[in-house]
Amino acid sequence: MNNEQLTANGTALLRITLGIAAIAHGLLKVFVFTLPGAAGFFESLGLPGFLAYVTVAVEVVGGIALVAGFQTRLVSLAMVPILLGATWAHAGNGWVFSNQGGGWEYPLFWAVVLVVQAMLGSGAYAVDDVQARKASADA
Repeated sequence: MNNEQLTANGTALLRITLGIAAIAHGLLKVFVFTLPGAAGFFESLGLPGFLAYVTVAVEVVGGIALVAGFQTRLVSLAMVPILLGATWAHAGNGWVFSNQGGGWEYPLFWAVVLVVQAMLGSGAYAVDDVQARKASADA
């Protein structure tokens, strides 16, 4: 494999991993914490409860889009505010995410990695790539 292929495959691996993790976090809120429970947690932080529903939608739909490689740059950037919100929510629990209540290291890391994904684009095996090749062939 040449460097270009390695970069495209590595970018795809990052994108797919981020997508799976986002889906898992969204579904955790649905099936473990429940949507009303997640809304109650958001309210306990002083946030409107409906933001829990928005967060779940962004995590699940955004995660699916990332796995598919659809609008990767836009989706990655759209997910950053969710992770910055999670960073804020966990800020009082210290740095390490293994602390009681979860620290802020993991959500901040995830926010930075989403920005990196936005910079890199979709990589290989992406709907975006197929669409770009089709548009190029049609031109």
